[in-house]
Amino acid sequence: MTEENHAIHKDGELQIDKVDNTIARMDPERMDSILEDFETFQGYLKQRIEVAEKIGLNEEQLALAAEKIGNYLAQHAQPKNREEKLLQELWNAGTQDERHHLAHMLVKMVDHK
Repeated sequence: MTEENHAIHKDGELQIDKVDNTIARMDPERMDSILEDFETFQGYLKQRIEVAEKIGLNEEQLALAAEKIGNYLAQHAQPKNREEKLLQELWNAGTQDERHHLAHMLVKMVDHK
């Protein structure tokens, strides 16, 4: 797969417009297994955040990516547990600014686990 298909280039630049495409390419069974359990979901996010931090993404870039992921999941994924249902309801009830703040909070939550 070429670099043009990735949301993050090897130089560490985040291309936020490619996040949706990156998520959409994920195998549906893999996504289901990640979303099946909230602890698994948090662990997956934590791994991805650790990788992103290692290549130099800052908290704002992480939150922007988390916001894009949240938008995608709210539109395309059914919550598999109470925690995901609550997140989806908060996401859908929030304004754009509130969603951005929630994305920051999600990054902090899994980054400090």
